[in-house]
Amino acid sequence: MSSVVGVERIPYDEFALFHENAEEYGLPYDGPPEVRREAVEVEPGRHVSALVWGHDDPELVLLHGGAQNAHTWDTVAMALGRPLVAIDLPGHGHSGRPPAGAHAVGQHAIDVAVAVESLAPHAAAVVGMSLGGLTSLALSKHRPDLVRRLVLVDVTPGVDEAKSSHIVAFVNGPESFDSFDELLARTIEFNPTRSVSSLRRGILHNAQQREDGTWVWRYARFREGGGTMPPEFGELWDAVSAFHGPILLLRGMAEGSVVSDADEAELLRLAPSARVERIAGAGHSIQGDQPLVLAHLVEDFVS
Repeated sequence: MSSVVGVERIPYDEFALFHENAEEYGLPYDGPPEVRREAVEVEPGRHVSALVWGHDDPELVLLHGGAQNAHTWDTVAMALGRPLVAIDLPGHGHSGRPPAGAHAVGQHAIDVAVAVESLAPHAAAVVGMSLGGLTSLALSKHRPDLVRRLVLVDVTPGVDEAKSSHIVAFVNGPESFDSFDELLARTIEFNPTRSVSSLRRGILHNAQQREDGTWVWRYARFREGGGTMPPEFGELWDAVSAFHGPILLLRGMAEGSVVSDADEAELLRLAPSARVERIAGAGHSIQGDQPLVLAHLVEDFVS
């Protein structure tokens, strides 16, 4: 119980909401899936956290986008039904603080490599959305032995400030919120096509309530100073041309996508054998807008 008198506490069990995912997307459900949380020390005093699905050797590694967490993949993971690992990027979800002053995807890749080597060294593919996709590209340069196939979910190195301005506006919002309802209202405002139930579930996974009753995004716990501006990622085009495994780009075609026709063309110029799938009815977060379509395409790609 909270030590603050009169503060309403909202209960949260991260493994108690899977039935909502199943109900919303019509998935069969005969009880909670086998999922556990693991922590991997990446250096003394710092760890990366992950959700490990199933008990067999993980076949996939899933990396979420900036300001998200591993639970963004829950519906996709349930639809796939494969053993896999969904990682919380450094500073996100249940992972610990990133190195002081380090927010570059190169550093994320170094930390993620330690976690992948520990939890899923034989995975058939790495699936990365947005920041997770850019981290996947950096990982393919840092540890190519850990990235056999690569799925980029609505991102290329061509993403820039203009294309991601709507995302930056949301992420750079208030550092804390007086109530859950206030946090939900802002989330609905920036995600008008998503169901309220899915957004509520996402907030419970991605925010935490303080002892005084206020709420803070998990990714904002380690924010230094004010908001952030997106860096340039053009140097990662080299990772695209250097990667020798199969590549699948999943591009959202609704408002909010950060991939342009020029980005798609550049990807195919550097990796002519890459496969591109355009997803109708999905914006940037394809795993939230069209999770079953995403799961089907990933299944087809790795099979």
